[in-house]
Amino acid sequence: MEDEARRRVGLRIGFIAHAIVFGSTLLLLLVVAGFLPALIVGLAWAIGLSIHAFFAVAAPVLREQWVDEEVLRLRAEAHVDRTAVTHRHTRSLEQLSASIAHEIRNPITAAKSLVQQMGEDPHNEANLEYAKVALEELDRVEASISHLLRYAREEPVERGSMQVDAVIDSALGALAPRLDGVQIQREVEAVEASGDAEKTRQVIVNLVSNALDALDGAPGQPTVTIASGHNLAGSAAWVRVSDNGPGIPKERLERIFDPFYTSKSTGTGLGLAISKKLVEAQGGTLEVQSEPGRTEFVMELPTPRARA
Repeated sequence: MEDEARRRVGLRIGFIAHAIVFGSTLLLLLVVAGFLPALIVGLAWAIGLSIHAFFAVAAPVLREQWVDEEVLRLRAEAHVDRTAVTHRHTRSLEQLSASIAHEIRNPITAAKSLVQQMGEDPHNEANLEYAKVALEELDRVEASISHLLRYAREEPVERGSMQVDAVIDSALGALAPRLDGVQIQREVEAVEASGDAEKTRQVIVNLVSNALDALDGAPGQPTVTIASGHNLAGSAAWVRVSDNGPGIPKERLERIFDPFYTSKSTGTGLGLAISKKLVEAQGGTLEVQSEPGRTEFVMELPTPRARA
């Protein structure tokens, strides 16, 4: 354990040293050679720095989490054939690794191509536009790594009693600028749940945001319905977010909570995966149902009565 800790610290120190050299070199180039050469070198070097950041920070955390998850899975499924389990786990890691590589490689390849064009003709008037697009691509890499780190990190859950209707109102308030032209049907009961109010708010924001994204193909008035209540036993509170968009095909529905899986042209595909993780960390569940003309996400959280 001590050796592993030393190795991780060494990786982080190496990354910090790399970042210091990166910054110092750019500053020197800026003073000696001017803005454009410093920009070209900085964009090219930033690609390597981004990859270094991933392997120094995110990779060790992901490796440990995947190992822990696999150990728990193997214990729970001890009766399953070992060969089948190993094959399934290997395939899962292959798919997730391919998704990570695809998500990071595409913007890096685009940025690299732009930097090469800038280098071929440093005085080209289009270089500033190339630089802008390259920076946007590198921002995508940074956003992907940030989301990946958040997905991999075990965030502490501050359990407490919360009013679900107040959390819903706070989430809708955060999304107010996006609600113009959308009918919001609020069917909210004043129910109490046990969990982390801020993390629950994040989940609701993400679910409503996904519903808004799905309304492009909605027939008639775009509508999002958000409702809450509790089961008959009073042991669980639920929040339901639905939209009247075109629905989600079955083949996509089966993978909707998979990391990096998305049908959007932008985004990292980690929003729903993070949401499911946050809900389950609070002892709850997050499920989805869809048919043509309607998609519905249902989150359930325990109530204080269930915790008693």
